[in-house]
Amino acid sequence: MLESLIIKNYALIDDLSLDFNPGLTIVTGETGAGKSIMLDALSLLLGERAETKAISDKSRKSVIEATFSNPDVTMESLFEENNLEWNPAELVVRREISPSGRSRAFVNDTPVTLPVLSSITGNLVDIHSQHSNIVLSQSSSHLAIVDAFADNRLLLSDYKNDFSAYVSLRNKIKKIKSQIEKNKENREFIAFQLEQLDKIKPKSGELKQIEQEFDLLSDSDQIREDLGNAYNCFEGGDRNINSLLAEATDSISKVNLSFFGEEAGDELMSRLENLRIELKDISETIYDYLDKIDSDPARLAKVSSRMNLLYDAIKRFKVSDEEGLVGLHVDLRSKLSAIDNGDMDVEEMEKKARVLAKELKLKANELTESRRQAAEKLGYLIKETAMPLGLQNLTFRIDINQGKLTYDGQDTVDFLCSFNKNHEMQPMGKVASGGELARLMLSLKSIMAKCMNLPTVIFDEVDTGVSGEIADKMGDMMRHMGKEMQVLAITHLPQVASKGDSHFKVYKTDNEDRTVSHVKKLDREERIRELAAMLSGSTINEAALLNARTLLDNE
Repeated sequence: MLESLIIKNYALIDDLSLDFNPGLTIVTGETGAGKSIMLDALSLLLGERAETKAISDKSRKSVIEATFSNPDVTMESLFEENNLEWNPAELVVRREISPSGRSRAFVNDTPVTLPVLSSITGNLVDIHSQHSNIVLSQSSSHLAIVDAFADNRLLLSDYKNDFSAYVSLRNKIKKIKSQIEKNKENREFIAFQLEQLDKIKPKSGELKQIEQEFDLLSDSDQIREDLGNAYNCFEGGDRNINSLLAEATDSISKVNLSFFGEEAGDELMSRLENLRIELKDISETIYDYLDKIDSDPARLAKVSSRMNLLYDAIKRFKVSDEEGLVGLHVDLRSKLSAIDNGDMDVEEMEKKARVLAKELKLKANELTESRRQAAEKLGYLIKETAMPLGLQNLTFRIDINQGKLTYDGQDTVDFLCSFNKNHEMQPMGKVASGGELARLMLSLKSIMAKCMNLPTVIFDEVDTGVSGEIADKMGDMMRHMGKEMQVLAITHLPQVASKGDSHFKVYKTDNEDRTVSHVKKLDREERIRELAAMLSGSTINEAALLNARTLLDNE
């Protein structure tokens, strides 16, 4: 429930801190005293758009903060989805508006977006005003009401998942069909390109290898000459590297090198032997390269032709390299296969879509049946609840009409009613006056409160246009709701105000600079005087005080 509310620097409110109790809380005050400002501030916590003109002191920010005790455990998953800290004992939401117009929202001191804030606080508070009466009189809201009363959450969620899958599959089929038709128009060109690439048969990495071979073949004579010169240095003539090394080795072997160390001679001879072996291996490697270098004009022509063919194909098919050719080759083959075999794939997908559509229709029918049963029961309860509120001639019916499958099922829901004898029932918004609509909506809200699982409901002058016995009964209805949940009621009627478990009065004071709204929690004697003022106006006499005391004592 709503445990506390803090409002700072917002409209006529300078610094307000309120603590709330369970049950029915009454809020009264003269018109313009600031009751609607409190609701506007609360609406900001529900995600409404903030306006800088509401900031009274432009030198500091405006802050609205509410603390809710013992939030419903079902909200924990919502916190996990949004990476928010969950506290089962307390939930604090805050909205800050800077003088520049920047608005920030927080949940348990963690910054959140307005949609996240709204999704959380929408599970905590329901503000019901005369504007809400207009909204609830529209058929677009009736389906949600019936589903909530029928507790169709799981059934509707299952249906929506299947509907989304069905729509996704149909869109995929449509896209594939469109692509197939588009490809069919280009089939001849695709087949021609594929035929050309089939002849070329591009391979990954082939061009680099061919370019290297072309360079080798093109310079083969010069390469052979250079390698031959190198080989002759090792093996040619009498004074080549190998013969000179053999001569040096023979000379050193005749010298006694023990003066330089016992193993000096052996070590030097070992190094010379290793050098001889390495040089021999190098000369043999050069010889192998020479043996492989062949000035082959036929091979050079073949390599050159292949290289030019690939260069031409890269340019003609407008790709960056041979990898692009390989990728295009694969893509064209895939496209042609899709054109030639795509109809078979689409047929399989359409079979799957037809099966899914049948399953979807069954679930939609199940939803319809659940809604019809709920509509019959809800219609009866609304009539029985609303008739004692001065609507003795009320007739009420909820119609469920089937149509095309949509995200919410196949049904449209209409609330039909008549408030006079022998009058044909019409859509609720067309036949109800403001007072009648308020009483009807209060009846509906009292029934739906438990179904909606909302811990706090706020009524903003929903009793406008009624008085006397009807007002008394509306007050009883709110008090009865207060036994199941927290109810806040803003009212001008003493009959309703006397039903509260606690009572706040909103009033204004003027100073030299501005007008400021205040809220005060009333004790019993202050409640009696407030009720007397509501009964008799500005002049409070003994009769009014006695009447007020009687109203309060009777509760």
